[in-house]
Amino acid sequence: MAWDWDKLKTQQQGSGSGMPPGVDDVIQKFKNLKLPGGWIIILVVLVIYMGSSAVYSVKVDEVGVVQRFGKHVRTVQPGLGFKLPTGIEKVTKVPVRRIDKEEFGFRTVAAGVRTQYAVSNAYEGEYLMLTGDLNVAVVPWIVQFRVKEPDKYLFKVHNVRGTLRDLAESTMRLVVGDRSINEVISKRVEIADQARSLLQKELDEAETGIYVVTIEMKKTNVPEPVQPSFNEVNQAVQEKERMVYQAREEYNKAIPAAKGNAEKTIKSAEGFALDRVNRAKGDASRFVAVYNEYSKAKDVTRRRLYLEALKDLLPKLGSKYIIDADQKNVLPFLNLGKQAGVQK
Repeated sequence: MAWDWDKLKTQQQGSGSGMPPGVDDVIQKFKNLKLPGGWIIILVVLVIYMGSSAVYSVKVDEVGVVQRFGKHVRTVQPGLGFKLPTGIEKVTKVPVRRIDKEEFGFRTVAAGVRTQYAVSNAYEGEYLMLTGDLNVAVVPWIVQFRVKEPDKYLFKVHNVRGTLRDLAESTMRLVVGDRSINEVISKRVEIADQARSLLQKELDEAETGIYVVTIEMKKTNVPEPVQPSFNEVNQAVQEKERMVYQAREEYNKAIPAAKGNAEKTIKSAEGFALDRVNRAKGDASRFVAVYNEYSKAKDVTRRRLYLEALKDLLPKLGSKYIIDADQKNVLPFLNLGKQAGVQK
C-alpha cells in the first residue's frame, strides 16, 4: 500500500514537535472510548476467574499437593482450601486411601461375583518363569498397592506404574528362581510374602512413595505342553512316597515288636537267673544250718538223716522181703506175693 506522505506530514505538523503522543494522550483516548460498563465487566470477569482458581476441594480419600511455580510447597488434607490463582500455585490431587492393583500374566476382563480373566500368549513373557530346579512354571500374580508419600509419587520417579511393574516382575523372578517347581505350586502364600517384603524394599530405595498392601498369587502350574509329563512325574513321586510310607509303617510295627520280645526275653532271663541264685543261696544256707546242727550232735544227726533217706526211698522200691542171713535158697519166696491172704 502506498504511503500518503502529505497526510503524514500534516499530522506531524499538528502534533507540534513531531514526537509520539504522550501517556496523557493515550489515557485521554481510552477515556473517550465509548464502552459503557466495559471496565466493570472486565473487573468482574477477572475477580470470578481469580476466585474460582483460588478455591479448591480435596476428597476424603485424597490429599492435595500444592506447587508454587512448579515447586512443592505443602501438602493439604481433605476439605476446602485456598491457594494463589492459577499460574502461581497449582494443586494436584493424589488418592492415598484407594487400593490400586497391577496384574501380571493375565488381565481382568469383567469384575464381579464371577470375575473373568484373560490369559493369552501376549502375557507369556510375564507368567513364564524359571525355577531353581531348572523347570518352567506358569506364575500369574497381582500386586495391590496404595500411595504412601504423595510428593515422592509425583516428583521422584517419572513413570511410577512402569517402575512398579518392572520391580515387581524382577522381584518375583528372583523369589521363584530360588524355589523348586513343587514349592512354587504348593507354597504360594510363602512365596507371595517373601516377594512383597523384597518388593517394598526396592520401592523404598527407588523413592516411589508406594506402599505394597499385598501380593496375591493365582494358580501356579507348569506350561500346558509339559503337563502330562509333569503329572506322570508327580504320580511316580507319590508312588514312591506311598511305598516309603508303607515301609516305615512296617518298620514301626516290626521294630517295636522285636524290641518288646527282646526286652521280654531279657527280663525272663534276669528273673530266671535271680531265681537260681536265690535258690542256690537258700540251699547253701540250709546246708550250712544242717551242718551246724550236725556238728553239734553228729550221731543223732547222722541217724536222723539216714532214717529220712530211708523214708523217702523205701516207698519207691516196691515189694520188700526180709530173710534170714542163713537162708541159702530164695526160690520159695518168689511166689509169696501170689498166695492169697499173704501181706507184703
